[in-house]
Amino acid sequence: MLNIVELKRKATEIRMSVIDMVYEAGTGHTGSSLSNTDILTALFYGVMKVDPTNPTWEDRDRYIQSKGHAVESYWAVLADMGFFPKEELKTFSKFNSRLIGHPNNKVPGVEMNTGALGHGLSISVGMALAAKLDKKPYRVYTLMGDGELAEGSVWEAAMSAAHYQLDNLVGIIDRNRLQITGSTDDVMSNEPLDKKWQSFGWEVVEVDGNDVAELVRVFKEAPIATGKPTMILANTIKGKGISLAENVASWHHHVPTKEEYILAMTELSKQLEVLA
Repeated sequence: MLNIVELKRKATEIRMSVIDMVYEAGTGHTGSSLSNTDILTALFYGVMKVDPTNPTWEDRDRYIQSKGHAVESYWAVLADMGFFPKEELKTFSKFNSRLIGHPNNKVPGVEMNTGALGHGLSISVGMALAAKLDKKPYRVYTLMGDGELAEGSVWEAAMSAAHYQLDNLVGIIDRNRLQITGSTDDVMSNEPLDKKWQSFGWEVVEVDGNDVAELVRVFKEAPIATGKPTMILANTIKGKGISLAENVASWHHHVPTKEEYILAMTELSKQLEVLA
């Protein structure tokens, strides 16, 4: 497990990998991956029990990325941890690559294919219930987007998780308040989000989703309440880490120009220098 300064450096390095991948591939969900980078960094390097040398270890913690389109940060983390060679990142979205534009369980470290929004929480409920029935110690974490919450299947899963008292299940919402067509408030408002999840029987905690220290602390405190699943509302910034991309809806799926690429990598390099 990394310390907080190491986690911040790691998150910056992952962001650099994301920009490299998208620029090289000529495709990718850039803003979405940048907003969830700190969440993935906190989970994989600071909290979760996983083993890259034994990715099917029976007692490993499970991670499901329900917002599957934001896969670039996920691939970057798995490669950095050693689930597959870093060189393979250069094949992202290329012909015959395993590293496609959504999570693919042919890749070590990926539990389930995702991409059609709204299904990840249902999968995670099943995994958490299996752990309870088998008396296994692992936890299940699932990351959703706030725009994804318009899918009805999310709320069916929410009811099931509370009904079965799945306190080994942690949901995370990447709450950047932007989706491909605009703000979540304009497209399909989901407020008051905390009260909605509480009314479905979840224990809710709100955090700065771009603060790795705060994320690690909250993840380690889960379950917040015995017998209740935990929902973490992670307030994030779309495009986090690159000033020209932050809070810009058009960066949801955006390939940087050569000029934007240079500006982004220069800015991230300076952030690394500060954390040295």
